[in-house]
Amino acid sequence: ISLLLFTGSLSLNIRVCLHVCVHFCVYITYLSHACRTNRADRTFCGEAKKCGSHHRYKKNANTLLKLQIVAIIKQPPLKDECCIKIFFFFFDTGKDVTFVVKVDSTNLTRKPTMKWLKGKWMDLGSKAGKHIQLKESYDRNTKIYTYEMKIVKVVQGDAGGYRCEVSAKDKCDSCTFEITVEADILSAFKRADAGEDEGELDFSALLKKPEPELEIDVWELLKSAHPSEYEKIAFQYGITDLRGMLKRLKKMKVVEPKVSEAFLRRLESAYSVNKGKKIVLSVEVTDPNAEAKWLKNGQEIKPSAKYIMESNGNIRTLTINKCSLADDAAYECVVGTDKCFTEVFVKEPPVTITKLLDDYQVVVGERVEFEIEVSEEGAHVIWMFEDQELSRDDKNSKYRFKKDGKRHCLIIQEATIEDSGMYFVYTNGGQSKGELIVEEKELEVLQSIADLTVKSAEQAMFKCEVSDEKVTGKWFKDGVEVKASDRIKISHVGRIHRLTIDDVKPGDAGDYTFVPDGYALSLSAKLNFLEIKIDYVPRQDPPKIHLDVAGNMVSQNTIIVVAGNKLRLDVEITGEPAPTVCWMKGDKQVTDAEGRVRVENRKDLSCFVIEGAEREDEGNYTITVTNPAGEDKANLFIKIVDVPDPPENVKCTGVGEDCATIIWEPPKFDGGAPLKGYLMERKKKGSSRWTKLNFDVYENTTYEAKRMIEGILYEMRVFAVNGIGISAPSLNSKPFMPIAPTSEPTKLIVDDVTDTTCSLKWLAPEKIGAGGLDGYIIEFCKEGETEWHPANTDLVDRQSYTVRNLPTGEKMNFRVVAVNVAGRSPPALLEQPVTVREIMEHPKIRLPRELRTKYIKRVGEKINLVIPFQGKPRPVATWLKDGQPVDEKKVGIRNSNVDSILFIRSAEREHSGKYTLILKIENMEDSMCRYFFTHLAFF
Repeated sequence: ISLLLFTGSLSLNIRVCLHVCVHFCVYITYLSHACRTNRADRTFCGEAKKCGSHHRYKKNANTLLKLQIVAIIKQPPLKDECCIKIFFFFFDTGKDVTFVVKVDSTNLTRKPTMKWLKGKWMDLGSKAGKHIQLKESYDRNTKIYTYEMKIVKVVQGDAGGYRCEVSAKDKCDSCTFEITVEADILSAFKRADAGEDEGELDFSALLKKPEPELEIDVWELLKSAHPSEYEKIAFQYGITDLRGMLKRLKKMKVVEPKVSEAFLRRLESAYSVNKGKKIVLSVEVTDPNAEAKWLKNGQEIKPSAKYIMESNGNIRTLTINKCSLADDAAYECVVGTDKCFTEVFVKEPPVTITKLLDDYQVVVGERVEFEIEVSEEGAHVIWMFEDQELSRDDKNSKYRFKKDGKRHCLIIQEATIEDSGMYFVYTNGGQSKGELIVEEKELEVLQSIADLTVKSAEQAMFKCEVSDEKVTGKWFKDGVEVKASDRIKISHVGRIHRLTIDDVKPGDAGDYTFVPDGYALSLSAKLNFLEIKIDYVPRQDPPKIHLDVAGNMVSQNTIIVVAGNKLRLDVEITGEPAPTVCWMKGDKQVTDAEGRVRVENRKDLSCFVIEGAEREDEGNYTITVTNPAGEDKANLFIKIVDVPDPPENVKCTGVGEDCATIIWEPPKFDGGAPLKGYLMERKKKGSSRWTKLNFDVYENTTYEAKRMIEGILYEMRVFAVNGIGISAPSLNSKPFMPIAPTSEPTKLIVDDVTDTTCSLKWLAPEKIGAGGLDGYIIEFCKEGETEWHPANTDLVDRQSYTVRNLPTGEKMNFRVVAVNVAGRSPPALLEQPVTVREIMEHPKIRLPRELRTKYIKRVGEKINLVIPFQGKPRPVATWLKDGQPVDEKKVGIRNSNVDSILFIRSAEREHSGKYTLILKIENMEDSMCRYFFTHLAFF
């Protein structure tokens, strides 16, 4: 056909038809080649389904890229719980190719991280530029991130495997794909000297005789090829089972162990060092002149006072001084092109708690701040309430955490009843606990309002004092709320509430009440308006004292004033002519018109004023009025009442395991009012936080404090309470520690008895406690008596004791008491009395088994016979040789309470014979010869 195309004998129409046929054949050839390619691709994808979505796409640089190809790949998450959905869209426009990834971030808490990789490790982010373009965008409505990678004008070098990875916190996903770029099949038939669209097609190459193919061993070719070429070779030689091919290759290849040429000894896999200590990393290199570089987390380490690098022969060392948590990292030693790796783990020393938690007792709404101090700054501590850990990450939590150097605080701004319980704090080297008790809020009236009697145009002031400074309230007159105005002023300063009425008028008289907000409590008083009536009196009218102190007088002519308050006593005086007024305190006249205690005289009125009443102001007062017509006199007793003095001599008289008994003396001055009782507080020694022990008044002067921690030092103080208020605190008691005595000693038995002694043995108490054990006291008494006598003056440390100088023949009872700082334990008693008398025991020889036959020794050898025996009292031991007493110059004899020893330093023939041991106790005896005969023969 190609020859006919180039001849001019055919007509134009026939040539056109032939040309079309040629193009059709070429197209069929191309389709056949493409089908083979697609079939191979499908085989590859089928093998890859088991290990993930691995897809291969072949793009022709001149033909296929001109088509618009859209492919969608759905990659399942690597983990079942992963919520990232990835969709891939590929758009081919001309010679460019674009990959689009969409990530659904609906369930993500932060922006995902996307990486485009070629091969295994090449990050395309560092190659981005004119040829490879990366873009990203975000749709706020759909919460979808879109990532694009565009390859401009694909070339042969862009072929290969690609991978995209997306990660967000603990979630990740990835997908792999491959691009193969092939040349246009029609370009093979263009003339070499023709342009892209010039010249005729040259089919002469198809007419050439194909060269014979050489037989090639495919497996040898695969063994020597790079793994990236495996797929191409498998496709070329028709291998469809890629997984089987890889398994066979793995069996055929023998991996040779890599031998380090630079290192003789490498770093260990890991090192461990305590914080603040130093560590030495050491390697041994082959070349003593080789230079070694040290890297930390991939960054080269520079020599400094902290990092010291040394070279000694073939040894290269890196010393890290004063290791901190920042030195917990991966380290490398690089020599030439060879490297070795290790990891250094820095361990923190145990952090101890130097200042323990205090107990708190507060009312609802108060602020609580638990505080500890630890031994190291920056230490990690864990706070717990009962069994629940308190988290710093919970923004809605009522708890606040504060850290200042070694101080760590747990803060509760407003305590509630639910916050009551035990709080714990833990470090890696210690723990502490503190109890929080939250009581219902109660309001205490420290000073109530009093009735007032005032005259026209004067000032009336009601005042009261409550225990809480934050409490607000309202004033009422005859049930109607009082509003502040120019004449009426309402003030609240600290715990004191005042209602002041200027220029009093008759309409101001009535019942006034103060009601605190939030409390079922009210304080009431009456305002009396004093009217002055002027009657005509004769000019010669004797003076008269009109004493009206009904509001302040509790009994006849007695006025009670609270210390610190003001007393104003207005006495109306009548008489003509105007009488002269004289105030006396005892025998001393009060004449001051100014000052704290003064007298203010007006027409027909004499005012006695005491500002800020004190105890010294108490006494009998007399007012005397005189004029020419006569004289009048009135006697008054002003009693000053105050809070009592503090109690005295607070001390601890006894302690228990979690309790202590406290006593004190009443105050010397009760304030002029009967004592209602006492309030007690305690604190740990060294702490400044006092804890109330009672909210209700306690009447006795002896109190048992409970719920204390054994082994902790405490201090106590006491307040006295009367009808006026609470006294100042007493002096702190001496520190005391709740400690319980030990339990009684156990298993008390009699070990031995003689005519004047008795030996006892026992075991330590089962429960000793925080007070430890100082020793024991042994006591005895005769049977039938109740008075016990100590057998030892000093404490006995051991668990045995011999009581001496006992009367012979008497029956005695014995007991043992354990003693520690808390006192004596319960006694351990013998069940039966012991008769003090020597126990007679027949003498008896315990002959060893090896001595029950003839005893033969060589001349010159040592002889050492130990013969144990028993008997009470101590037996008298006598040795005989051949019936005669032993010559102690030739034979050594040594006797004890339990045995007798016969020894000869160097045996001679004359020592041979029959030896007899005789034991005697009074008229009782035992002899060794009854059981055993000893013959000594020498040769």
